[in-house]
Amino acid sequence: MLVLFETPAGYSLFKVSDDKKLSKTDPEDIFDKFFSQAKDASSFLRLVSFQPFTDTADAVSAATACIEGKVPKSLKSFLKKQLKKEKGQTLAVADKSLAVGIKDKISSLEISHDAKTHELFRGIRTYMDELLSEDGVSGSDIRAMQLGLSHSLSRYKLKFSADKVDTMVIQAVGLLDELDKEINTYAMRVKEWYGWHFPGKYHLLPEIDYLYRHFMHRYILTCMYTFFGIHIFTHTEIEMQGIVNDNAQYSKVVLACGMRNKFKDTDLSHIFEDETLEASLKEAAEVSMGTEISDVDIINIKALAEQVLSMTEYRFQLFEYLKNRMNAIAPNLTILVGELVGARLISHSGSLMNLAKQPASTVQILGAEKALFRALKTKHDTPKYGLIYHASLIGQAAPKHKGKISRVLAAKAALATRVDALSDETSDNVDTTVGYEGRAKVEARLRQLEGGHSGATSSSAINKNGSLTAKKTAVYTPVAVKSTYNDANDIVLKSSIKKEDTNDEYKVDKKDKKDKKRKSDALENDADKAARKAAKKAKKEKKAKD
Repeated sequence: MLVLFETPAGYSLFKVSDDKKLSKTDPEDIFDKFFSQAKDASSFLRLVSFQPFTDTADAVSAATACIEGKVPKSLKSFLKKQLKKEKGQTLAVADKSLAVGIKDKISSLEISHDAKTHELFRGIRTYMDELLSEDGVSGSDIRAMQLGLSHSLSRYKLKFSADKVDTMVIQAVGLLDELDKEINTYAMRVKEWYGWHFPGKYHLLPEIDYLYRHFMHRYILTCMYTFFGIHIFTHTEIEMQGIVNDNAQYSKVVLACGMRNKFKDTDLSHIFEDETLEASLKEAAEVSMGTEISDVDIINIKALAEQVLSMTEYRFQLFEYLKNRMNAIAPNLTILVGELVGARLISHSGSLMNLAKQPASTVQILGAEKALFRALKTKHDTPKYGLIYHASLIGQAAPKHKGKISRVLAAKAALATRVDALSDETSDNVDTTVGYEGRAKVEARLRQLEGGHSGATSSSAINKNGSLTAKKTAVYTPVAVKSTYNDANDIVLKSSIKKEDTNDEYKVDKKDKKDKKRKSDALENDADKAARKAAKKAKKEKKAKD
């Protein structure tokens, strides 16, 4: 029996010295009986031949082929050469898929892959240095080749490129979505907590407002409303969170002012660009009827507001990082759908390569899987868009055109993704022609749907920076094709003409026969009637005589 053993340095072929002993020994006892020591292993297995790899690239290609179950040309030639010398031998192979591949290439060879061969390979791996030393291959050389091959194989499998690591984008967009949720939760808590102290802006009744501005104190108004139930307000206009919509600005106001009574003396021009907004907020603080809070309460509210500001600042930094990574990883996709939508598409697919494998119809509804399967189950209309709906180009379209624009955009995005995933260009020299041309065609289609202009554009209408040179594309006026039909060009078989003629003659003869039959039947009927009349007449005459 011959044993094929693949090493990082090359292919080795061993021969079992005693096949009969091996066949009689149980698989559990093979290692203890034949591989208890290095001397026993060397006497039981003899190295027939060793073929080293020419370089690391050859080793990587051979290793990848063996992993995939394919037989490299170097291995095939090596086996054929050695099997000529050792005819009628059985070849033991460790990997089952490789054994099938060798059997397909060399059909006359008998392949062995069972429990006994596993024990043989276990013994060879244990004493590999001693067994290969017969051919001058040292253990240090094998370990060096092992390290180099593992690194090269890992790089080949990963196809590593610092600019094409889409894992960073997937993690960044996931963190960005979680940050948005956390910021909204924290900001809502700040507004609800501080809202007890500064709930809203009220309109006083005209007469109460006059008394308040000239004579009354705000606490007198509170007593009038709280204890005596006197209606002093026309209505509640709006809360502070309605005046200050932005979460970061709200938190900055809380940190700058603190207590409600300090709004009047605090300068908020560094927070608000609009002076009317600042004046409206200060006016609301003067007449607000909120609960009085202590210094400990405002300290905790400010601490929470600081958390909102720190998370908002980090979210801005993370978004800038995501923009830079998307421009490096998928520049054409970014041009078409934007950074966030492109990153969410990549994250939903699992990787940029997985997204590139998807057809345009899948890209269009990516993210709407539940709606799709629900529609298929209930036999309703399937969704027209998924995550791609949030792209700016679809947002510009009218509601009735969103489905058509999403289909066009998905087709262009699928092409752009394949270019980004499969191109070997570096970030220093990125070709974004596909992205800009695709965006121009989608915009032209959008103009065509909204204004009746043709969607046909050429790449010459695009500048280097991606902007269109013309605002409108050329109008296409279709011309009807004038087509005439010439009967003379028809090819008619003679046999068919004869057949048609004979059919016509047959029909005429059949018609004549039917007419003759009708006439004869009519004559017979007339004769019968005359005979009946004559018989009746004779009976009457006979009765008259009697």
